[in-house]
Amino acid sequence: MHSSKIMWLLLLVSHFTQAHQADGSLYSDDFLKQTKALRDRALDDDLAYRITESLTTEVGARLAGSPGDAKAVAWAQEKFKELGFDRVVIEPVKLTRWTRGEETAAVIAPYPHQLAVTALGRTLPTPESGLTGELIHFNTLAELEAAEPSEVKGKITFISNRMERHQDGSGYGKAVGARSKTAQVTAAKGGIAAIIRSIGTDDNRTPHTGAAQYDEAIASVPAGAVSNPDADLLVNMLKRDQPVVLNLKLTSHWDGEYTSHNVIGDMLGTSQKEQFIVIGCHLDSWDLGTGAIDDASGCGITMAAAKLINEHIGPLKKTIRVVLWANEEYGLSGAKAYHQAQKNNLTNHILGGESDFGAGEIYALGTRVAAESMPIINQMMTLLRPLGIKYSNNQSSSGADLIPLRQAGMAVFSLRQDGTDYFDYHHTANDTLDKIDPKALAQNVAAWVVVTAMAANTEHDFGFGLKE
Repeated sequence: MHSSKIMWLLLLVSHFTQAHQADGSLYSDDFLKQTKALRDRALDDDLAYRITESLTTEVGARLAGSPGDAKAVAWAQEKFKELGFDRVVIEPVKLTRWTRGEETAAVIAPYPHQLAVTALGRTLPTPESGLTGELIHFNTLAELEAAEPSEVKGKITFISNRMERHQDGSGYGKAVGARSKTAQVTAAKGGIAAIIRSIGTDDNRTPHTGAAQYDEAIASVPAGAVSNPDADLLVNMLKRDQPVVLNLKLTSHWDGEYTSHNVIGDMLGTSQKEQFIVIGCHLDSWDLGTGAIDDASGCGITMAAAKLINEHIGPLKKTIRVVLWANEEYGLSGAKAYHQAQKNNLTNHILGGESDFGAGEIYALGTRVAAESMPIINQMMTLLRPLGIKYSNNQSSSGADLIPLRQAGMAVFSLRQDGTDYFDYHHTANDTLDKIDPKALAQNVAAWVVVTAMAANTEHDFGFGLKE
C-alpha cells in the first residue's frame, strides 16, 4: 500500500478514537492499563488502614461540637496536606450542640436488674435524679402509634422489635423508625419517657445510640436504647403479667450553638479542573467508641484513593474533591452547609459517592446517572468485576451526606459494602479499629480508584438534573 494511503488511514483511526474519547465512551489503552495496574497495586497498599488508624488513635471519638470534633478538623487539614492534596480548605458549619450526660437504667420491680442503656441523640434529659415509671410494652412502633393515649399516659414506653441481619443493611430501614419517632409519639400520648431495643444485630450488652427526631415545636421525652440482651430480659419479665417498674436517668441535653467545619481536599484536574468528582466520608462520629467503621474507614478509603490516583496516574481531567463532612450523625449539618455554599456552582458537581457503610468488601456498584452515561459505567465494570463486584442498578442513592446534592440533580454512585456484621458495631462502644480487616479495606480502595479515576478522566457530565 502506498505510504500516503497508510498515513491517511492512521490519521482516520486516530481521529475516530479521539472523537470517542472526547465524548467519554472510550479511554485510551494507556489510561486503562494504568488504572488496572493501580487497582491491583491498591490491593496490597495499606494507606487507607494507616489513615483510619491515625484518626481513631490520635483523635478517637468525634461527636459534633465536642473537643474531639475540633481535634478531628485539625487532624484532617494536616492529613490532607501530608498526602499532597493541591488545595485544602475548611468550610464553617453551624449547629446546635447536643451533649451526652449520665446514663443509667434499672428495673426496680418486680425483679431488680441494672440495664445497659445509652441515650438517643437529640433527646431531652430526665431530671437530675432520674424518673421512675411503669413500663408499657409494644412490639413495634406501629403498635405504639395505634395505642390509646390512656394506655400510655404516665408510663415509660418500650418497643422491642428486633432488627434483621442482611448483607445490604436493609433491615436497618425497617427497624430505625423506632429510634427516630418513639420519643415524639410517646410524648404525644402522655408518656414520660421511652426506651427501645437497640437498632443493631448483635447479642452484646453494648447499646446502640443514634439520632431521634427532634423539633422544638413538637413535644418529646427522654429516650434511650437498651442492649439486645437487656431488651430480651425485659420481654421475659413482662411475660409474667406483673408491672415492671423502671428507673431511668439520661441527662443528655442541648448545649448552645457551635461552629464545626467541613474539611475539603482537592486533587486539581487539568482541562476541566473547575468540574468535581465528589467523594468522601463524614468526619464526625458518635462518642461511645472511636468511630472506626462509622466513619473513619470511609475517610481512609476515599483519601487514599485520591492520593494513589494522583501519585501513580497523575492529574486527570476533572478535579477529585474529597469532602470530610461535619455532623452527619445528628443533623447532616455539613451536607446542608456544603450544598448552600455551592448552590451557584452545582452543575460543576459531576458525580458523587460517599463511603459510609463500614469496611466490609464491596460486592456491587449502583449508579444514578443519565442513560447515555451507561457505556462509561459498563467500562468501569470491566475493571471492577475482577474484584468480585457486580453491577446492581441505575436507581441507586449514595451516602447521607450526598442527599442535598442528589436532590439538586447531581449524578451519584454507590460502591456497596458487605454490611452483614456492620450493625453489630454501628453506634456502639464496640466501633473500634480491631473490627476492620485491612485486606477488605484495601479492596475498597481498589474499587474507589477505578470508579473515581474513570469518572475524573472523561469529559462526560453523567447527566446533571436527574429527577428523584
